[in-house]
Amino acid sequence: MGKNVAQKLIESHLVKGEMTPGEEIGIKIDQTLTQDATGTVVMLELEAMDIDRVKTEISAQYVDHNLLQEDFKNADDHLFLRSACQKYGIWYSRAGNGVSHPVHMERFGIPGKTLLGADSHTPAAGSLGMLAIGAGGLEVALAMAGQPFFLKMPRIMGVKLTGTLPDWVGAKDIILEMLRRHTVKGGVGWIMEYYGPGLECLTAMDRHVIANMGAELGATTTVFPSDQEAKRFLERQGRGDDWVELVPDSDATYDEYEEINLSELVPLIACPSSPDNVVPVKEVEGREIYQSMVGSSANPGFKDFAIAAAIVDENQVNDGISFDINPSSRQILEDLLQGGYLEMLVRAGARIHQPGCNGCIGMGQAPASGRNSLRTVPRNFPGRSGTKEDSVYLCSPETAAASAITGRITDPRSLNMEYPKVSEPEILSVNLGMLLAPPEDGREIQLEKGPNIKPLPTFPPLFHTIEGPVTLKVENDISTDAILPAGAKVLPFRSNIPEISKFVFGQIDESFYERALKHQDSGHIIVGGLNYGQGSSREHAVIAPNYLGVKAVLVKSFARIHWQNLINFGILPITFADRNDYTKIDQGDILSIENIPDTIRAGTDINVVNDTKGEIYPAKHNMSPRQVEILCNGGIINMHKKGLI
Repeated sequence: MGKNVAQKLIESHLVKGEMTPGEEIGIKIDQTLTQDATGTVVMLELEAMDIDRVKTEISAQYVDHNLLQEDFKNADDHLFLRSACQKYGIWYSRAGNGVSHPVHMERFGIPGKTLLGADSHTPAAGSLGMLAIGAGGLEVALAMAGQPFFLKMPRIMGVKLTGTLPDWVGAKDIILEMLRRHTVKGGVGWIMEYYGPGLECLTAMDRHVIANMGAELGATTTVFPSDQEAKRFLERQGRGDDWVELVPDSDATYDEYEEINLSELVPLIACPSSPDNVVPVKEVEGREIYQSMVGSSANPGFKDFAIAAAIVDENQVNDGISFDINPSSRQILEDLLQGGYLEMLVRAGARIHQPGCNGCIGMGQAPASGRNSLRTVPRNFPGRSGTKEDSVYLCSPETAAASAITGRITDPRSLNMEYPKVSEPEILSVNLGMLLAPPEDGREIQLEKGPNIKPLPTFPPLFHTIEGPVTLKVENDISTDAILPAGAKVLPFRSNIPEISKFVFGQIDESFYERALKHQDSGHIIVGGLNYGQGSSREHAVIAPNYLGVKAVLVKSFARIHWQNLINFGILPITFADRNDYTKIDQGDILSIENIPDTIRAGTDINVVNDTKGEIYPAKHNMSPRQVEILCNGGIINMHKKGLI
């Protein structure tokens, strides 16, 4: 029987286990990616584990999230990251060079390779035929040290694309259609692999849009074939020698099938405040907006900006609108300048920001209170924009640009113009000046640590018995942004766990921090619903709660990366055997779990006793024996120090 692309990628890197869905496997990692919101902790983890030099073929560190330098903290961290890259043998992408995912695709992406990134949108590299997976920083640090990456073998969904995209409909509408059909939970445990004749109308950067936002489905990753379009992209980047063909066999099969006729798609939009709250733009047309933003890792290609420029050319942005342009890479910024598209945007009244994540992660560009914001970013979780009571819609560049002109949500097909035709410059502006290669030997390099950089906390082995109050009970689809917010106020403390812990669950309950401190030493428990921990891979959403004494999280189901992060740092992640038991627990109830190490090693149900109500709730842990030992030892760093990894 033939193999699909995902199977070929996994099989060629398999070092442990069998490719049976649900079974744990270990794969060799060729490349790693870190960004500054996660990379500072990764570098501290390398230091804590006494790693001398990375063992990967390529590891790259990008400064793209924390670009606002309101004081010394972000600037100090940039210097720390630069010194760590020199010491450990990592490529360093300077502030202003662009968002990690498109820059990595431009400079380092190679079909057939594996990429592990401390960013949940790392699967964007699947657009080039890579197996690219987002993970917690500690797992990325282990991969940098030469260790395999372990995961449960996903099932593979084949998504057949047919037809051709109509004018005014783009790649963003394809992934929004997938989210409309499958929701933010529908991809958990799956790899999405796209195939079919419809691929012919999608450029490599179009595919990037879809692969990037596959993370919003909860998918392990997204995979495209490495075909002639991947070859064309790499040749344009001056890296044609890196191309290899990687396509599914003619008789390849999938665990499940989906099909999208591109010719039938219409402009779509995700309404506040979830990426799967998707409707046709026509259904919400006319709603007033304050802001329209183009850019981010979710729409990073030259065409995404050029088409917006061509739409607003010879128009003026509505006087009540902030039209924000976030170039995704310095190379694309230069290409827009070369092609005259940047001039169109400036003349129309757009605000041009430096290449980076910026408003996508709440780093500036926060919308006005009580106003609607249209964005081409991947996520619209509540408060992520930087405005607590925000109202963010996700849409294509075409919809964003059309709406910037009218001041209202506008179906771009209603504009009185033909669909603009745009083209890249004949020669791309490949500029390597902002990428610093590591020295051959960095042993003498000293890490530059500013006053805000603190050592990682040390955590004890798993408690034999956990007994404490439910300090917080939350609903379904709680994101890591809700557990620990991003943004300009919080993320500068990413290398200072005691300080950043003050913001844990602050968006949900501002009193949580003070309540947690009362039980910091004895321990306490979080109870949640479905898909707990969706969204960003940032492990601060585990380290900081652990620092505050959270010892167990009992939920209906977990998002993949957050579940693994809990294990990595010694917090017990368990799920209700009967999800109806969730309704029986109230915040403030005292729960107790006894004989934990022996019980989870035996693989039997865990009895959670509600001491307040005299009830018992069976729970499961779903961990492999390897993960159980990590948890019992209090996390991976403790295991590494004991010589057990």
